[in-house]
Amino acid sequence: MAPATSSAMTPRHFLDLSDLTPADLRGLLDRAHARKAARAGKPKGAADADQPLNGHMLGMVFDKPSTRTRLSFDLAMRQLGGQTMLLNHADTQLGRGESIEDTARVMSRFCDIVMLRTGPHENLLAYADGSDVPVINGLTAFSHPCQILADLMTFEEHKGALAGQRIAWFGDGNNVAISLAQAAALLGFEFALAVPDAFMLPDEVLAWAADKPGKITRCDTPQAAADGAAALVTDCWVSMSDDPETAQKRATAFAPYQVTQELMARGDDAIFLHCLPAYRGNEVTADVIDGPKSVVFDEAENRCHAQKAVLIYCLGIDG
Repeated sequence: MAPATSSAMTPRHFLDLSDLTPADLRGLLDRAHARKAARAGKPKGAADADQPLNGHMLGMVFDKPSTRTRLSFDLAMRQLGGQTMLLNHADTQLGRGESIEDTARVMSRFCDIVMLRTGPHENLLAYADGSDVPVINGLTAFSHPCQILADLMTFEEHKGALAGQRIAWFGDGNNVAISLAQAAALLGFEFALAVPDAFMLPDEVLAWAADKPGKITRCDTPQAAADGAAALVTDCWVSMSDDPETAQKRATAFAPYQVTQELMARGDDAIFLHCLPAYRGNEVTADVIDGPKSVVFDEAENRCHAQKAVLIYCLGIDG
């Protein structure tokens, strides 16, 4: 089956959840659940029965280190019947000053779809602008939409429908928090933020969400955010690019927001989510992340099923 995109058509990118309609996002989650169910019991290396992306090539560009994004996209594409090519920043002419747009145009001649994991969000937008094929946001400093699809999928597996639920976030108002806020706004659940003012989500994100079906609640204390929550979510306190002085300042600011058993107990039989990597004793205690209410490894596995939904969506193929 030929790809749905070409230089004569506008590619269907997956850059931010805010670009989607509620129906789009709901459809991605439904497809992810269906594809996971359809291959239950199969060996991980076995292809899906329908192989909807047979003959398609995914180019994966990593400017940032990766474990789950790399594993999940590679396996997702193989299970869908396609193939992958992997490029690190040092492997390309980007490292020698070639423009992002030129690199995108070249990769469009070799790949049917591209996943980019990079730093500045502007890099992603420039790449998408120059690309003739769909581009997927595998992570930027601004947002991480693929992660949130896996998070929401995992939530639904353990807690049921999202609408009307309360999901609480603790610590840094970072890229994962931004994408989760966008999802809450679209799908009609409450996103309770326990974030220091200096690290709050950007005003433009909160303003965009204000008139959407969901609810973004800024809480004065971690305890207030946890009260009645169906899930408690956090992320590591220190970025890959932080110097030691910045890392120490961030650790001091976020220390009161550590997810503990006491905080979990304030939720409504709450589950614990974390995109990983996690640092026990910092953003979460070991007894929480290794405890019975932690679903972080289901969450990690679901990255693969969520990526499948994104790949099929971007290529406009039935599957």
